[in-house]
Amino acid sequence: MFKSINFLFVILLLVVSQQGMAQIDLKALRAKPDTNIVEKPQSPVTHLQELPVPIPQLDLEINYWKHWTKFGINMNQASFSENWNAGGVNSIAVGLLGWHKSEYNKNNFQYTTEIDLRYGKIRTSNKDVRQLAKKNNDRIFWDHKIAHKLSKSWALYFSVTFESQFDAGYKYGRDPETNDEIITDTVSAFMAPGYFTESFGLEYKPDNTFSLRLGTGTARQTLLLDNRIAEPVDGKEVYGVEPGKKFRNDLAFQITANLDRNLSKNLNIKARYNMFADYKEISDPDHRLDATLTAKVTNLVNVSLSGIMVYNSAEDTKVQYSQALALGLTYTLPR
Repeated sequence: MFKSINFLFVILLLVVSQQGMAQIDLKALRAKPDTNIVEKPQSPVTHLQELPVPIPQLDLEINYWKHWTKFGINMNQASFSENWNAGGVNSIAVGLLGWHKSEYNKNNFQYTTEIDLRYGKIRTSNKDVRQLAKKNNDRIFWDHKIAHKLSKSWALYFSVTFESQFDAGYKYGRDPETNDEIITDTVSAFMAPGYFTESFGLEYKPDNTFSLRLGTGTARQTLLLDNRIAEPVDGKEVYGVEPGKKFRNDLAFQITANLDRNLSKNLNIKARYNMFADYKEISDPDHRLDATLTAKVTNLVNVSLSGIMVYNSAEDTKVQYSQALALGLTYTLPR
């Protein structure tokens, strides 16, 4: 029996020893707090090489200029048969026009130049008497303006304007023997008159369709460079220039309003009003209004109604006016 007890004690001792060894082994395998049990894979890229990427040179520049151009031809024609009893005169009228505007804008500085050229003639025919061709439109207008913005709508400006005509203007009469139409007098010509106007003042321009100039310091030179105009027979002033002289200078206050607005997609109105009040005769200012209403039929064909009203006591004590309705072809740039 003693042997049996010793044998059981040995077995129990072996079991206890194995459990202690198992506990020691588990403690050794226990992960420490700073141990990373997940191995980080190494990056397959061992070296980065810098490669130069070519950048194309676009050569971009800011264009401060804008340009607009129009040119065209207008025609009117009427004809009647020899046995037309309702009355009428055969006639044909042709008119040419050219207009260009350039504008430069940078910061608060602006420069604008605008040129308007018009010339037209009309001729009527009569089988019994000779009829002369007469001009029905003749204008040279060139305006330059430099402006410096003071605010969004107001600016200081200085402008120089030139106005004249291409061809001579005549008075007509009848030959007492043949009844043919003849020229009796020359009333105007190129640079007779010719006007140069320099103006300084304030400009109000709320948008690109309307502007108003208030020229507190304005000077205008009137030139008569054609002796047929400068030397009148009756000894009276011609276009405000004294007889025998070819030059006159005036200091004045000037108001100039410009309107160029689209009333609809195919309807445009363009107008310019100018008032020139000589400081010596400020109660009798000169007025001129040019207005054109244009309806676009197609990209090339348009119908225009134009009118001019002039009051200048140096030319006539009454208001002068002209009106024309025309169908024409007009090409516009940019398209």
